[in-house]
Amino acid sequence: MSASINQFDLNASIETLETLRYSPAGLAILDLWLLHESCAKEAGVERVVNLRMKAVAFGAVAQTLSKQDLKAAFRFKGFLNTSRNGKGVVFHIQELHN
Repeated sequence: MSASINQFDLNASIETLETLRYSPAGLAILDLWLLHESCAKEAGVERVVNLRMKAVAFGAVAQTLSKQDLKAAFRFKGFLNTSRNGKGVVFHIQELHN
């Protein structure tokens, strides 16, 4: 497999937080939904972008996010992957910044 880049950077707010859970090895896991709204220019036309995205965080990032208020906004960084059931995309959050 050749080296390729899968980096995703999104300013969003937290819509929902699931209950913090742990893997059999003790790693914290948090499932959540993010909301994003912005404007983007496409073919010379300004359009409003509204996005609701499923996300997951592990370890210290999961623990930090589990303590945040709903609607809290961050800049999230990570990568995209296919969901476990193969139907959709999940944003794997690796970093968050205020």
